[in-house]
Amino acid sequence: MQDSLDARKQRVLKAIIRDYVESAEPVGSRTLARKYDLGVSPATIRNEMADLEMLGYLEQLHTSSGRIPSSKGYRFYVDGLIPPEPVSDEEKRLINRWYEKRVKRIEEVFQETARIISQVTHNVSLVLAPQLTQAKFRCLQFLPLDDRRVITVLMTDAGFIENKIMRMPDGATFEDFQRMAAVINKNLAGHTLATIEHHSLAEIKDEISDEPLYEAALSIIHRALEASKEERLYLGGTTEMLEQPEFHDVEKVKDTLLVLEEEELMKDLLHAHMGDGLEVTIGQENEDSHFKDSSIITATYHLNGELLGTIAVLGPTRMEYAKAMSLLEYMNANLTNIIKRFDW
Repeated sequence: MQDSLDARKQRVLKAIIRDYVESAEPVGSRTLARKYDLGVSPATIRNEMADLEMLGYLEQLHTSSGRIPSSKGYRFYVDGLIPPEPVSDEEKRLINRWYEKRVKRIEEVFQETARIISQVTHNVSLVLAPQLTQAKFRCLQFLPLDDRRVITVLMTDAGFIENKIMRMPDGATFEDFQRMAAVINKNLAGHTLATIEHHSLAEIKDEISDEPLYEAALSIIHRALEASKEERLYLGGTTEMLEQPEFHDVEKVKDTLLVLEEEELMKDLLHAHMGDGLEVTIGQENEDSHFKDSSIITATYHLNGELLGTIAVLGPTRMEYAKAMSLLEYMNANLTNIIKRFDW
Protein backbone atom coordinates (compact mmCIF):
# COMPACT_ATOMS: atom_id res chain seq x y z
CA MET A 1 0.00 0.00 0.00
CA GLN A 2 1.30 3.46 -0.83
CA ASP A 3 2.17 5.96 1.87
CA SER A 4 -0.25 8.83 2.17
CA LEU A 5 1.20 12.16 1.12
CA ASP A 6 0.08 15.50 2.50
CA ALA A 7 -1.02 18.24 0.13
CA ARG A 8 2.38 19.97 0.05
CA LYS A 9 4.28 16.81 -0.81
CA GLN A 10 1.73 16.10 -3.54
CA ARG A 11 2.26 19.59 -5.03
CA VAL A 12 6.03 19.14 -4.96
CA LEU A 13 5.83 15.67 -6.54
CA LYS A 14 3.45 16.90 -9.24
CA ALA A 15 5.75 19.83 -10.06
CA ILE A 16 8.81 17.58 -10.25
CA ILE A 17 7.09 15.17 -12.63
CA ARG A 18 5.78 18.00 -14.77
CA ASP A 19 9.23 19.57 -15.02
CA TYR A 20 11.05 16.30 -15.65
CA VAL A 21 8.61 15.27 -18.40
CA GLU A 22 9.25 18.60 -20.14
CA SER A 23 13.01 18.83 -19.66
CA ALA A 24 14.31 15.24 -19.26
CA GLU A 25 16.74 16.76 -16.71
CA PRO A 26 16.91 15.97 -12.97
CA VAL A 27 14.99 18.59 -11.01
CA GLY A 28 16.46 20.66 -8.19
CA SER A 29 14.76 22.68 -5.45
CA ARG A 30 15.85 26.01 -6.95
CA THR A 31 14.22 25.12 -10.26
CA LEU A 32 10.98 24.27 -8.50
CA ALA A 33 11.03 27.46 -6.44
CA ARG A 34 11.72 29.59 -9.52
CA LYS A 35 9.28 27.98 -11.97
CA TYR A 36 6.36 26.89 -9.78
CA ASP A 37 4.33 28.80 -7.25
CA LEU A 38 4.52 26.27 -4.42
CA GLY A 39 4.14 28.88 -1.69
CA VAL A 40 7.20 27.73 0.30
CA SER A 41 10.92 28.47 0.39
CA PRO A 42 13.60 26.52 -1.51
CA ALA A 43 14.79 25.12 1.84
CA THR A 44 11.33 23.72 2.56
CA ILE A 45 11.16 22.29 -0.95
CA ARG A 46 14.55 20.59 -0.36
CA ASN A 47 13.19 19.01 2.80
CA GLU A 48 10.07 17.81 1.05
CA MET A 49 12.16 16.35 -1.79
CA ALA A 50 14.34 14.52 0.73
CA ASP A 51 11.22 13.07 2.38
CA LEU A 52 9.80 12.02 -1.00
CA GLU A 53 13.09 10.30 -1.85
CA MET A 54 13.12 8.51 1.51
CA LEU A 55 9.55 7.33 0.87
CA GLY A 56 10.55 6.00 -2.59
CA TYR A 57 8.72 8.53 -4.77
CA LEU A 58 11.91 10.17 -6.06
CA GLU A 59 15.36 8.96 -7.04
CA GLN A 60 18.72 10.73 -7.18
CA LEU A 61 21.03 9.54 -9.95
CA HIS A 62 24.10 11.27 -8.46
CA THR A 63 24.69 12.90 -5.09
CA SER A 64 25.18 16.28 -6.75
CA SER A 65 22.19 16.03 -9.09
CA GLY A 66 18.54 16.86 -8.67
CA ARG A 67 15.84 14.23 -8.34
CA ILE A 68 13.80 12.30 -10.85
CA PRO A 69 10.51 10.46 -10.29
CA SER A 70 10.60 6.74 -9.48
CA SER A 71 8.10 4.17 -10.73
CA LYS A 72 6.31 4.62 -7.40
CA GLY A 73 6.22 8.38 -7.92
CA TYR A 74 4.78 8.04 -11.40
CA ARG A 75 2.21 5.55 -10.07
CA PHE A 76 1.01 8.01 -7.42
CA TYR A 77 0.83 10.71 -10.09
CA VAL A 78 -1.13 8.57 -12.58
CA ASP A 79 -3.54 7.30 -9.93
CA GLY A 80 -4.37 10.62 -8.30
CA LEU A 81 -2.48 13.71 -9.44
CA ILE A 82 -2.62 13.58 -13.21
CA PRO A 83 -4.37 16.62 -14.70
CA PRO A 84 -7.08 16.00 -17.29
CA GLU A 85 -5.96 16.64 -20.86
CA PRO A 86 -8.83 15.66 -23.16
CA VAL A 87 -8.36 15.35 -26.90
CA SER A 88 -9.27 18.75 -28.32
CA ASP A 89 -11.95 19.27 -30.94
CA GLU A 90 -9.25 20.32 -33.41
CA GLU A 91 -7.28 17.12 -32.75
CA LYS A 92 -10.44 15.06 -33.23
CA ARG A 93 -11.13 16.77 -36.57
CA LEU A 94 -7.52 16.21 -37.62
CA ILE A 95 -7.66 12.51 -36.70
CA ASN A 96 -10.92 12.06 -38.60
CA ARG A 97 -9.43 13.76 -41.67
CA TRP A 98 -6.40 11.45 -41.51
CA TYR A 99 -8.66 8.41 -41.57
CA GLU A 100 -10.84 9.73 -44.36
CA LYS A 101 -7.85 10.52 -46.59
CA ARG A 102 -5.77 7.43 -45.97
CA VAL A 103 -8.07 4.52 -45.21
CA LYS A 104 -9.76 2.42 -47.90
CA ARG A 105 -9.54 -1.09 -46.39
CA ILE A 106 -9.91 -2.44 -42.91
CA GLU A 107 -6.22 -3.32 -42.59
CA GLU A 108 -5.47 0.33 -43.19
CA VAL A 109 -7.64 1.33 -40.21
CA PHE A 110 -5.21 -0.44 -37.89
CA GLN A 111 -2.14 0.77 -39.76
CA GLU A 112 -3.40 4.33 -39.56
CA THR A 113 -4.34 3.95 -35.89
CA ALA A 114 -0.76 2.90 -35.10
CA ARG A 115 0.60 5.83 -37.11
CA ILE A 116 -1.67 8.39 -35.44
CA ILE A 117 -0.89 7.18 -31.91
CA SER A 118 2.88 7.28 -32.47
CA GLN A 119 2.72 10.65 -34.20
CA VAL A 120 0.64 12.33 -31.48
CA THR A 121 2.41 10.79 -28.47
CA HIS A 122 5.95 10.62 -29.95
CA ASN A 123 6.27 7.08 -28.63
CA VAL A 124 6.00 3.56 -29.96
CA SER A 125 2.44 2.46 -30.77
CA LEU A 126 1.11 -1.08 -30.91
CA VAL A 127 -2.22 -2.18 -32.36
CA LEU A 128 -3.34 -5.79 -32.03
CA ALA A 129 -5.96 -6.36 -34.73
CA PRO A 130 -8.58 -9.10 -34.45
CA GLN A 131 -8.90 -12.36 -36.29
CA LEU A 132 -11.11 -12.14 -39.35
CA THR A 133 -12.80 -15.53 -39.08
CA GLN A 134 -16.17 -13.78 -38.67
CA ALA A 135 -15.68 -11.73 -41.83
CA LYS A 136 -18.02 -12.81 -44.62
CA PHE A 137 -16.84 -13.94 -48.01
CA ARG A 138 -17.80 -11.34 -50.60
CA CYS A 139 -16.21 -12.36 -53.89
CA LEU A 140 -13.26 -13.83 -55.72
CA GLN A 141 -12.02 -12.12 -58.84
CA PHE A 142 -9.33 -12.87 -61.39
CA LEU A 143 -7.47 -10.23 -63.36
CA PRO A 144 -5.38 -11.15 -66.43
CA LEU A 145 -1.66 -10.49 -65.99
CA ASP A 146 -0.30 -12.09 -69.14
CA ASP A 147 -1.00 -15.13 -71.33
CA ARG A 148 -0.22 -17.65 -68.60
CA ARG A 149 -0.77 -15.79 -65.31
CA VAL A 150 -3.67 -14.18 -63.44
CA ILE A 151 -3.93 -12.03 -60.34
CA THR A 152 -6.38 -13.42 -57.78
CA VAL A 153 -8.24 -11.05 -55.50
CA LEU A 154 -10.30 -12.45 -52.61
CA MET A 155 -12.41 -9.96 -50.69
CA THR A 156 -14.62 -10.15 -47.60
CA ASP A 157 -17.22 -7.75 -46.25
CA ALA A 158 -14.56 -6.51 -43.82
CA GLY A 159 -12.33 -5.49 -46.69
CA PHE A 160 -9.78 -8.24 -46.10
CA ILE A 161 -8.10 -8.97 -49.41
CA GLU A 162 -5.87 -11.88 -50.37
CA ASN A 163 -3.82 -11.11 -53.46
CA LYS A 164 -1.78 -13.70 -55.28
CA ILE A 165 -0.29 -14.14 -58.73
CA MET A 166 -1.16 -17.59 -60.10
CA ARG A 167 -0.02 -19.52 -63.13
CA MET A 168 -2.91 -20.97 -65.12
CA PRO A 169 -2.87 -24.76 -65.51
CA ASP A 170 -1.92 -26.08 -68.94
CA GLY A 171 -4.89 -25.86 -71.28
CA ALA A 172 -6.82 -23.42 -69.06
CA THR A 173 -7.94 -20.03 -70.32
CA PHE A 174 -8.79 -16.80 -68.57
CA GLU A 175 -12.46 -17.50 -69.39
CA ASP A 176 -12.15 -20.77 -67.42
CA PHE A 177 -10.97 -18.79 -64.42
CA GLN A 178 -13.85 -16.34 -64.76
CA ARG A 179 -16.34 -19.24 -64.81
CA MET A 180 -14.61 -20.73 -61.75
CA ALA A 181 -14.95 -17.41 -59.91
CA ALA A 182 -18.69 -17.33 -60.67
CA VAL A 183 -19.12 -20.84 -59.21
CA ILE A 184 -17.14 -19.98 -56.06
CA ASN A 185 -18.95 -16.70 -55.53
CA LYS A 186 -22.34 -18.36 -55.89
CA ASN A 187 -21.50 -21.03 -53.31
CA LEU A 188 -19.56 -19.01 -50.73
CA ALA A 189 -21.07 -15.51 -50.80
CA GLY A 190 -22.36 -14.58 -47.34
CA HIS A 191 -20.53 -17.39 -45.52
CA THR A 192 -18.20 -16.33 -42.72
CA LEU A 193 -14.64 -17.51 -43.23
CA ALA A 194 -14.99 -19.63 -40.10
CA THR A 195 -17.94 -21.57 -41.56
CA ILE A 196 -16.49 -22.37 -44.97
CA GLU A 197 -16.25 -26.11 -44.49
CA HIS A 198 -15.20 -29.01 -46.64
CA HIS A 199 -18.79 -29.69 -47.77
CA SER A 200 -18.99 -26.21 -49.32
CA LEU A 201 -15.73 -26.83 -51.13
CA ALA A 202 -16.94 -30.25 -52.26
CA GLU A 203 -19.97 -28.65 -53.91
CA ILE A 204 -17.64 -26.26 -55.70
CA LYS A 205 -15.52 -29.18 -56.90
CA ASP A 206 -18.57 -30.90 -58.39
CA GLU A 207 -19.51 -27.79 -60.35
CA ILE A 208 -16.01 -26.93 -61.54
CA SER A 209 -15.29 -30.56 -62.52
CA ASP A 210 -11.82 -29.66 -63.76
CA GLU A 211 -9.29 -30.96 -61.18
CA PRO A 212 -6.38 -28.54 -61.90
CA LEU A 213 -8.77 -25.57 -61.79
CA TYR A 214 -10.29 -26.80 -58.54
CA GLU A 215 -6.85 -27.25 -56.95
CA ALA A 216 -5.96 -23.71 -57.99
CA ALA A 217 -9.13 -22.35 -56.39
CA LEU A 218 -8.59 -24.43 -53.26
CA SER A 219 -5.11 -23.00 -52.69
CA ILE A 220 -6.48 -19.45 -52.84
CA ILE A 221 -9.31 -20.14 -50.40
CA HIS A 222 -7.11 -22.05 -47.94
CA ARG A 223 -4.56 -19.29 -47.92
CA ALA A 224 -7.26 -16.74 -47.09
CA LEU A 225 -8.72 -18.98 -44.38
CA GLU A 226 -5.32 -19.42 -42.70
CA ALA A 227 -4.61 -15.70 -42.86
CA SER A 228 -8.01 -14.93 -41.30
CA LYS A 229 -7.13 -16.94 -38.18
CA GLU A 230 -4.09 -14.86 -37.36
CA GLU A 231 -4.09 -11.81 -35.15
CA ARG A 232 -2.08 -9.05 -36.73
CA LEU A 233 0.25 -6.68 -34.94
CA TYR A 234 0.82 -3.17 -36.25
CA LEU A 235 3.79 -1.24 -34.89
CA GLY A 236 4.57 2.43 -35.29
CA GLY A 237 6.96 5.04 -34.01
CA THR A 238 10.29 3.30 -33.42
CA THR A 239 11.98 6.37 -34.91
CA GLU A 240 9.89 8.53 -32.56
CA MET A 241 11.23 6.49 -29.65
CA LEU A 242 14.84 7.06 -30.71
CA GLU A 243 14.25 10.82 -30.55
CA GLN A 244 13.54 10.59 -26.81
CA PRO A 245 16.57 11.67 -24.72
CA GLU A 246 16.52 8.41 -22.76
CA PHE A 247 17.11 6.44 -25.94
CA HIS A 248 19.85 8.49 -27.59
CA ASP A 249 22.32 5.83 -26.46
CA VAL A 250 21.71 3.22 -29.16
CA GLU A 251 23.50 0.51 -27.16
CA LYS A 252 21.09 1.12 -24.28
CA VAL A 253 18.01 0.82 -26.48
CA LYS A 254 19.27 -1.94 -28.78
CA ASP A 255 17.70 -4.73 -26.73
CA THR A 256 14.35 -2.93 -26.72
CA LEU A 257 14.47 -2.50 -30.50
CA LEU A 258 15.24 -6.20 -30.92
CA VAL A 259 12.33 -7.14 -28.64
CA LEU A 260 9.96 -4.95 -30.67
CA GLU A 261 10.83 -7.09 -33.69
CA GLU A 262 9.68 -10.24 -31.86
CA GLU A 263 6.05 -10.20 -32.99
CA GLU A 264 4.84 -13.14 -30.90
CA LEU A 265 6.47 -11.74 -27.77
CA MET A 266 4.79 -8.36 -28.34
CA LYS A 267 1.45 -10.08 -28.94
CA ASP A 268 1.88 -11.93 -25.64
CA LEU A 269 2.66 -8.62 -23.93
CA LEU A 270 -0.57 -7.08 -25.21
CA HIS A 271 -2.59 -10.18 -24.33
CA ALA A 272 -1.28 -9.93 -20.78
CA HIS A 273 -2.70 -6.40 -20.57
CA MET A 274 -5.99 -7.19 -22.30
CA GLY A 275 -8.98 -6.34 -20.13
CA ASP A 276 -11.58 -3.66 -19.60
CA GLY A 277 -10.71 0.01 -19.62
CA LEU A 278 -7.34 1.70 -19.58
CA GLU A 279 -4.31 0.13 -17.94
CA VAL A 280 -0.98 1.79 -17.15
CA THR A 281 2.10 -0.28 -16.25
CA ILE A 282 5.07 1.78 -15.13
CA GLY A 283 8.77 0.96 -15.11
CA GLN A 284 9.58 -1.64 -12.48
CA GLU A 285 5.97 -2.86 -12.56
CA ASN A 286 6.69 -4.48 -15.94
CA GLU A 287 7.51 -8.15 -15.61
CA ASP A 288 9.65 -8.24 -18.75
CA SER A 289 13.15 -6.98 -17.92
CA HIS A 290 13.41 -5.23 -21.30
CA PHE A 291 10.75 -2.74 -20.22
CA LYS A 292 11.90 -1.87 -16.68
CA ASP A 293 12.68 1.67 -17.86
CA SER A 294 9.50 1.97 -19.92
CA SER A 295 5.80 2.50 -19.38
CA ILE A 296 3.02 0.77 -21.28
CA ILE A 297 -0.48 2.22 -21.57
CA THR A 298 -3.07 -0.12 -23.05
CA ALA A 299 -6.75 0.02 -23.94
CA THR A 300 -8.86 -2.83 -25.27
CA TYR A 301 -11.53 -2.33 -27.89
CA HIS A 302 -14.76 -4.20 -28.59
CA LEU A 303 -17.03 -4.88 -31.55
CA ASN A 304 -20.66 -5.81 -30.95
CA GLY A 305 -19.85 -6.50 -27.31
CA GLU A 306 -16.93 -8.82 -28.08
CA LEU A 307 -13.42 -8.01 -26.90
CA LEU A 308 -11.31 -7.88 -30.05
CA GLY A 309 -7.90 -6.37 -29.57
CA THR A 310 -5.64 -3.89 -27.86
CA ILE A 311 -4.09 -0.54 -28.66
CA ALA A 312 -1.05 0.60 -26.71
CA VAL A 313 1.62 3.25 -26.21
CA LEU A 314 5.12 2.16 -25.21
CA GLY A 315 7.62 4.79 -24.14
CA PRO A 316 9.98 5.95 -21.42
CA THR A 317 8.61 6.34 -17.90
CA ARG A 318 9.07 10.06 -18.53
CA MET A 319 6.10 10.25 -20.88
CA GLU A 320 3.18 12.63 -21.11
CA TYR A 321 0.74 10.30 -19.39
CA ALA A 322 -2.27 12.61 -19.55
CA LYS A 323 -1.97 13.11 -23.31
CA ALA A 324 -1.31 9.43 -24.05
CA MET A 325 -4.15 8.21 -21.82
CA SER A 326 -6.67 10.66 -23.28
CA LEU A 327 -5.68 9.76 -26.83
CA LEU A 328 -5.99 6.01 -26.20
CA GLU A 329 -9.37 6.49 -24.54
CA TYR A 330 -10.58 8.49 -27.54
CA MET A 331 -9.18 6.06 -30.11
CA ASN A 332 -10.51 3.09 -28.16
CA ALA A 333 -14.00 4.58 -27.87
CA ASN A 334 -14.14 5.48 -31.55
CA LEU A 335 -12.29 2.61 -33.23
CA THR A 336 -15.45 0.56 -33.76
CA ASN A 337 -17.26 3.57 -35.24
CA ILE A 338 -14.25 4.31 -37.45
CA ILE A 339 -14.31 0.73 -38.77
CA LYS A 340 -18.05 0.84 -39.42
CA ARG A 341 -17.84 4.22 -41.16
CA PHE A 342 -16.28 2.74 -44.25
CA ASP A 343 -18.17 0.76 -46.84
CA TRP A 344 -16.10 -2.36 -47.01
